[in-house]
Amino acid sequence: MSRRTMVVSGFLALALAGAAVAEVPSSVAKLTAEQVVQKNIEARGGLQAWRAVNTLSMSGTMDAGGNESSTRLAMQGNKIGGVQLPKRHKDQAQLPFRMELKRTRKSRLEIDFRGKTAIQVYDGTKGWKLRPFLNRREVEPFTADELKTAAMQSDLDGSLVDYAAKGTMVALEGTDKVDGNDAYRLKLTFKNGSVQHLWIDAKTFLEAKMEGTPRRLDGKSHTVEVYYRDFRPVSGLMMPFVLETKVQGVKQTEKILVEKATVNPAVEDSRFANLQ
Repeated sequence: MSRRTMVVSGFLALALAGAAVAEVPSSVAKLTAEQVVQKNIEARGGLQAWRAVNTLSMSGTMDAGGNESSTRLAMQGNKIGGVQLPKRHKDQAQLPFRMELKRTRKSRLEIDFRGKTAIQVYDGTKGWKLRPFLNRREVEPFTADELKTAAMQSDLDGSLVDYAAKGTMVALEGTDKVDGNDAYRLKLTFKNGSVQHLWIDAKTFLEAKMEGTPRRLDGKSHTVEVYYRDFRPVSGLMMPFVLETKVQGVKQTEKILVEKATVNPAVEDSRFANLQ
């Protein structure tokens, strides 16, 4: 499919997505999917402001360990990680991390653990990882599954900005309660056919929850939910500074605490190249 055909198909999807209004409680405004998307983008800082973002950097701490969890970094609702950390520590540990994002879908993630630094980079097409805490001191290429996951992740502006041009269809399925508040439930169907649900708070129109990639634990698949909290302005853009991941059947949750976020820092393409 040519890029022009894909874009045209995307705009057709946008028109269809905004045509129907799902059943919602009388206390919640009856909006179309497109109206919810527009209000979300406005609440996050505006379409033009996000289009002007070319790079993004974040740093903070992330939970790792605990008897029931293995941590993978998720940020802005995107599966940036795949860096599996050591499992089954007695207590939950907070590990420092640094992440750099650059269009299009370039990412670099560094996690410090016991004096060693795990590094993972993705250049938009290929990816490499270094995991010294697992006594793997050689640079390894991404597996086929990791490449598939990286290719599916949204760009740094998230799934809803220019979603139609990206070939994504959005439908409003209704509303649910998230942390006691009303939230619109959106169904996102990506151009590869995969589906994901995203909940938008009915008052703030900021993201409240996202459906994560299921995890396989003890031979069974468990649903995953990522909650967005503590939104703060960064250069005019609203960003979540707390992301909490809940896995079905697992008592312990995993939190990512962002301590610093910078919009459009100078980041060279070499930061996303092969680590060797």
